[in-house]
Amino acid sequence: MQQPLDPQEIPPGCPAHGNVQLYGPSFGADPDGHYAQLRAYGLSAPVDIAPDVQAELVTSYDAALYVLQNPTSFVRDSRRWKALNEGRVPADSPALPMMGYRPNALFSDGAAHARLRQAVTDSLATVNEHQLIRQTQQSANYLISRFSSEPRGQAELMAEYAQPLPLLVFSDLFGCPPEIGDRVIAGISGIFDGTPGADEVLGGALTELIALKRRQPAADLTTRLMEHAAQLSDEEVLHQLVTLLSGGTAPLTAAIGTSSALYLGEEWQSGLPVEDAVSQTLWNYAPIANYAAHYPTHDVELGGRVIQANDPVLISFAAANTDPKLTEHREQLSAKAHLAFGAGPHACPAKDPAFMIAVTAVEALLNRLPDVEMRVPFKALTWAPSPWSRSLVTLPIRFTPRTVPSAAESAAPRGSQGYQQQAGASAPSSAGPSRPAPSASTQPKGGLFSRFLAWTRGE
Repeated sequence: MQQPLDPQEIPPGCPAHGNVQLYGPSFGADPDGHYAQLRAYGLSAPVDIAPDVQAELVTSYDAALYVLQNPTSFVRDSRRWKALNEGRVPADSPALPMMGYRPNALFSDGAAHARLRQAVTDSLATVNEHQLIRQTQQSANYLISRFSSEPRGQAELMAEYAQPLPLLVFSDLFGCPPEIGDRVIAGISGIFDGTPGADEVLGGALTELIALKRRQPAADLTTRLMEHAAQLSDEEVLHQLVTLLSGGTAPLTAAIGTSSALYLGEEWQSGLPVEDAVSQTLWNYAPIANYAAHYPTHDVELGGRVIQANDPVLISFAAANTDPKLTEHREQLSAKAHLAFGAGPHACPAKDPAFMIAVTAVEALLNRLPDVEMRVPFKALTWAPSPWSRSLVTLPIRFTPRTVPSAAESAAPRGSQGYQQQAGASAPSSAGPSRPAPSASTQPKGGLFSRFLAWTRGE
């Protein structure tokens, strides 16, 4: 076992004889400082991921790869979680929605995992790259149109752009009709905001969507999951959709916001493409910071620390990506060697589409608002105090007010050769041509997705 730390080395905000607290204002204000202190323990360290919820956090890049790529010794089924089974995890713990078992690919192992994951990966593989770019551009155009022409010439980019954009894209990919799409967005937004009853809203909306696709199959991701050779039950389809929503939208929000801030920041080198800003975000500000709970099938030793069977082992993607032992030779690694999308059998199945959406979203912002700039320095921005994600709280911007043109009138990308040019004039579109935003007096009723679809029809 590793020798205990000297009291002077204990991370800030940590009780002298307790685990390092990976939540709250102290952690949110300086996560990198906490990771640096945690490395003094070795390859991993004991943390409280929430009040009274203990876990081992892997901070080493090599050790993270070892756990992620070793499904024999480290499994994902959280029904093995010893402390939870012994009643030592508070029933209202904020860790339970993130770590509690769900019948999806994320929390499955072996043959069950292979079956569910194959259905997801095969369905995602049918998404047309050009169509996805067009969907992202169109969603971006709509959201920018909502604030770009206002005389104030200012906006809060996280709430008005980075957060709703992935939700619009995913609702479109899932083939949601307007009213169901509104509730899907309200449900998933509410889950991340901690709104009571949000889980029920999302579940009800997706249940209706699945029933609709049983009656009326279509060329969308929901139907493809339902028609896959794995023959998923309706309940299994629902849980895979929830996984795609929760595992896709929040990290994309973080990636779009941070990449935009980096590109507009005071230290960004002029002339570098948007792709570089997204890659730097994935390396240095991993959107999913600490997650992927694994449960050892037997007592294991990791860098001199013994971890007991069925105690949760979390991966700090943020700490692993910035491991000092890695950064010494990071330039020699592939730009995609980061762990922001995980690794091993549970690696994100949508990493290429996710990267594409993030790049397209940032490019669209730069194209529509050529003189956009941040109202505060990058280093003055604040981050959410969540242990799970690395996301900006706000991103205040200013620009010259202007009317956003339709997608057909788009200018050449400011940030790179870009995905917008790759889409090409002949690329298929999922929802028809974009239209200028209607005036406030004619703004259609309904939720965000209803208003977006009406905007695409010029209503």
